[in-house]
Amino acid sequence: MTTSKRRQRAPCLIACLAAVLFAASEARAWDNGVALTPPMGWNSWNKFGCNVSEDLIKSMADGMVASGMKDAGYEYVVIDDCWQVSRDGDGNIVPDAPRFPSGMKALADYIHSKGLKF
Repeated sequence: MTTSKRRQRAPCLIACLAAVLFAASEARAWDNGVALTPPMGWNSWNKFGCNVSEDLIKSMADGMVASGMKDAGYEYVVIDDCWQVSRDGDGNIVPDAPRFPSGMKALADYIHSKGLKF
């Protein structure tokens, strides 16, 4: 591109950039109560990696409630990885039974009973 063409495009580029910046400053969030904070919770991987179990996850849920994290808005309990061992013939994930002897439904029910999401 020649120097004269660059000089001709410069005002257009500046005007376009100004329009984008102005539009961005005018952006407003909907006041509908959705996502007023980012999703807040606890994730097993950050501390325990693959060393997870039913008892550990229950104790973390209990700790979230007892420590006041739940009251502060933390609501999710996430088992990141290593809770499953395979898939069944229908493609459903099979939990690790020795680590989660009561099953995932029972663990989910326990976490939900604490007012948390699983």
